[in-house]
Amino acid sequence: QLVESGGGSVQAGGSLKLSCTTRGHTTGGACMGWFRQAPGKEREGVARISPGVIFYSDSVKGRFTISSDVAVGTMYLQMNSLEPEDTAVYTCAIVFRGCATVSGPADFPYWGQGTQVTVS
Repeated sequence: QLVESGGGSVQAGGSLKLSCTTRGHTTGGACMGWFRQAPGKEREGVARISPGVIFYSDSVKGRFTISSDVAVGTMYLQMNSLEPEDTAVYTCAIVFRGCATVSGPADFPYWGQGTQVTVS
């Protein structure tokens, strides 16, 4: 089970930090990712992380930072310089292999419920 927290409303230029906590899973060696979906748009991969591997989408590179704490089974997404275009439901996901072998959302079998981020 994955549980996201930290979403909310913020003005453009502001920051938010999302958390994704796994319950009942160990995350060592796993690839964890953040995805987002805005109304009327397809789901977009934002960032993903596994030991020694980090990917960012071009749209968030330099503004967002993904990190994880394997000891507590939690992944984070620090979002800075937020823009209205970042408004979406953000969802975390996990697959139990490294990110280098993952290509997109279809590779992730386990998903959270999502948390709304609104930038105005």
